Formats: sequence, C-alpha cells, structure tokens
Amino acid sequence: MATPSGLFQVAVLTENNQVYSDDQIVKLFFATCQWSKYTVRNYRSAINKFRDFLGDKSLKEVTWKEIEVYRICLVEGLFSEQDKPKAPATIAIHLAPLRFLYKWGSDPNINIFKNNPTTRMKAPKIPINSKNNYLTKREVACLLAQLKRQGPRDYLIGATLVLLGLRVSELVSIEKGNFHTDPEETSIWLTINGKGGKEREVKIPQTLWNLFNEYFAYLSDTSMLSSQKVFPISVRLVERIIKTAREHSNLGKKVTPHWLRHTNATLALLRGATLQQVQESLGHTHINTTQRYLHTVQQISKAAPDFVADFLNDSL
Repeated sequence: MATPSGLFQVAVLTENNQVYSDDQIVKLFFATCQWSKYTVRNYRSAINKFRDFLGDKSLKEVTWKEIEVYRICLVEGLFSEQDKPKAPATIAIHLAPLRFLYKWGSDPNINIFKNNPTTRMKAPKIPINSKNNYLTKREVACLLAQLKRQGPRDYLIGATLVLLGLRVSELVSIEKGNFHTDPEETSIWLTINGKGGKEREVKIPQTLWNLFNEYFAYLSDTSMLSSQKVFPISVRLVERIIKTAREHSNLGKKVTPHWLRHTNATLALLRGATLQQVQESLGHTHINTTQRYLHTVQQISKAAPDFVADFLNDSL
C-alpha cells in the first residue's frame, strides 16, 4: 500500500532530479505499489537476485543486454545449485518484477530511468498444466472427512477453500468484520481483500455460514476467540494442513490449497454458473483466465466421441 511519505519522496525525487541509490529506488518503488505483503516479499526477493547478478553495476546502468543475459542464465539454470534449467513459470516469476520496476521508473512523471531496458525482454511461454488439477465429488468428500477428523478449524478451512475458491492469502486475511448481510438481510456476504489490493464481494452459502457460526461458538467455548482474524495462521500452515489431509486420505493426487480453487471453478461452471459469475467470485482480472476452466468443463460435459457414440449407438 502506498504511503503518504512514500509518495512525497517520489515527488521530491522527480522534482529535484536527485541521484538516489539502488536501495532508495527500490524502496520508493514499493512505496507506490498497492500489492499484498506476499507479492511485495516475492518481488523484493526477485529484484535482489537481479541486483546480485549485476554486481557493481547500478539499476540505472542496465541495458537490454544485461536483461537478456540474466534471462538466458535463468533458462540455463546457472543460478541454481544443481545447474538445472528453471521452469518457464519460475523464469516469469523472476522477470515480472523487473518489468514492473523499469516500467514504473521510466515513466516521464517518475523519470528515474532514462529508458526501459525490459521492453525487448521475451516473456517465457508458460504451458497450462493445471487444467486437470481438480477433485471429483468423491475426492472432495474424502478430503473434507479427513479435515473434519483433524479438527473444526481444519474442516472449516477446507470447506471455505472449496466453496468460495479463495486464494490462501485471502483466506488467512479474513476478519470477523468482513462478513455482512445484503440490504434485504436475506444472505451473507464476505468482503475479500484480493490480489493487488482489489476488493470483491463473495456470497457465503448458508451451509458454510452455519459452519462459521459453529466455529465461532467453539472458539468462544474454548476461550480462543481473541484475534480479529478468523484464521490467525500462516499460508504455510494452511498448506501443511491440506497436505496432511491429502496424505491420510490416500487420494493419489498432489492436492494443494490451490487445487481447491481449481475445483471450485470447475464445479461452478459444470453446474451452470456463467463465466462472468466465476470471474467475479474468484477475482480474476481477465476473463481469459476463467476461460481456461471452461475448456475442461466442456470436455467433462460431453466430448466429441460422445456425439459419435450417440449417433452409432444402435450399430454398436
């Protein structure tokens, strides 16, 4: 989240055209960006790795050559301990912060960098290998049953991820004050602080709201109702909770919290939700992201061989 002091520093920088160190430039960059703490942490790490690669060269001295050499080194795995090439998605994670940094700094109103050396940077083509990362109805029931055995908190976490399709960072950020009713008081809604600081409203099914109320009552009875956050735990702990349930359920799939988000989108479209409804619920900026699930749903519903089989049914 941008701070008044951070914005003031940027104004002073651009107005006086002072020479700032790389540390100060990076600090100013993050002061003006409305990202979650997880995004800031990952972007800061990526920028620091690039600065280590540059050695004594400053960020303002970088040309497209340094960017391209850095990209090639990532592709060939020269920065990894075992010299293994990095996956396209990992390369993209390392390069995206640089693109944002130089686009921001080369803006005429900022004028920290004379030009943007990332304009010719080739973005790696990322294969979509998560289209089948969803659970069946039986597998969801099996996973939730195991989470229930682990305790009411774990069960509510699993049910919330499946029914709402939240990101894990969104889940652990839920506060009790985020729940509210609609104007007619006929349904419960949850205000989600999503990716990039974008808020959205997600409707809470009555079944899930009943689970939340039972959980709040459980916390009250055990004198654990102290934090404003519903789940005052880390993202890593949520991942371990799902991993433990997966291992005890013997699902045979490497289920993660994000699998439950995929499952939510797939089941919603399969049962008749529109692309726009799923896009709004999941907080996708672009409809193209949501359309990936539609292809999977169309294959599940009725594939081309099914039409042929129907036609030749009497001849088979």
